[in-house]
Amino acid sequence: MTKFGELISIEKPVLIDFFADWDDDTNSLDILRDVAAALGDKAKVIKIDIEKNEILAEALRVKGNPTFMIYKNGEMKWRQTGEQDANTLIGLVQQYL
Repeated sequence: MTKFGELISIEKPVLIDFFADWDDDTNSLDILRDVAAALGDKAKVIKIDIEKNEILAEALRVKGNPTFMIYKNGEMKWRQTGEQDANTLIGLVQQYL
């Protein structure tokens, strides 16, 4: 939890994809790669495995897979459960640059 707090407390927007290995497809990885490439160093893009981080997932009430969140300065700015395309995610993160 301490490390998560450090991750989300930066001035750049942080896009987090909470996923589970059993339901992860390579398409999701490609989408995040495209988002990271488009945003460059203006934002962080992170994948967090909910099975390996159960306490964090429970604390954030992550029920669906995938669940995306955007944080900036330690504050959650946006949250959505369900598949998202790269352009949608890029546009959402750009709102917080």
